[in-house]
Amino acid sequence: MDAPKFRRVVLKLSGEALAGDQGYGISPEVVDSLAGQIREVRELGVEIAVVVGGGNIWRGVAGSTRGMDRATADYMGMLATAINALALQDALEKHSVDTRVMSAIEMKEVAEPYIRRRAMRHLEKGRVVIFAGGTGNPYFSADTTAALRAAEIEADVMLKGTKVDGVFDSDPEHNPNAKKFEELQYLDLINQGLRVMDSTATSLCMDNGIPIVVFDIRIPGNIKRVLMGEKVGTLVGGKGQC
Repeated sequence: MDAPKFRRVVLKLSGEALAGDQGYGISPEVVDSLAGQIREVRELGVEIAVVVGGGNIWRGVAGSTRGMDRATADYMGMLATAINALALQDALEKHSVDTRVMSAIEMKEVAEPYIRRRAMRHLEKGRVVIFAGGTGNPYFSADTTAALRAAEIEADVMLKGTKVDGVFDSDPEHNPNAKKFEELQYLDLINQGLRVMDSTATSLCMDNGIPIVVFDIRIPGNIKRVLMGEKVGTLVGGKGQC
């Protein structure tokens, strides 16, 4: 059997991914499926850290557009990520996967504080690390958190699980003729306004040479396929940068 192409990865999961078709809250079936996929790649010897969003419970930007203070709305979103992190931890442990939740916001009763060297040590010991609480600061997205953590823990790649199979020139859910990109450069995401992730996250990955794979997280087995080097989704980073 071929060896995985990546040794250490950061998987970014949106809150919406955890909600499944219900669109809000947490779907136990979806979380269980994701936990099974993560266990599968962990058994290959891949060190995996997960960054979870909170959009299935609360979106800070949406709150601020309705008149709420932006910082307050963003802190509420960070708390939502902790709920999702605990749900994923519970599902992983039901699959006999050793995990640690680490939060950028102190909540010592339910999560460890985020300490870079401790996170790396957990990964080296075979534990799945789930990052909650964003960066601990308002105005930063979960995508930026994932890019930052990927740089900090020296990840080989950032995996961004979405609802579509890669990056398209328009929304494929509304345009059946949308063109899918197989590969892109970092600046293509910014210059073409493709809105896969915010410019801060893209710039962090570009500055640190971290490739990004955007793929459909809803298809069982896709995480393993990406890590085994199969052509899944869209690769951002260009040839020679992976």
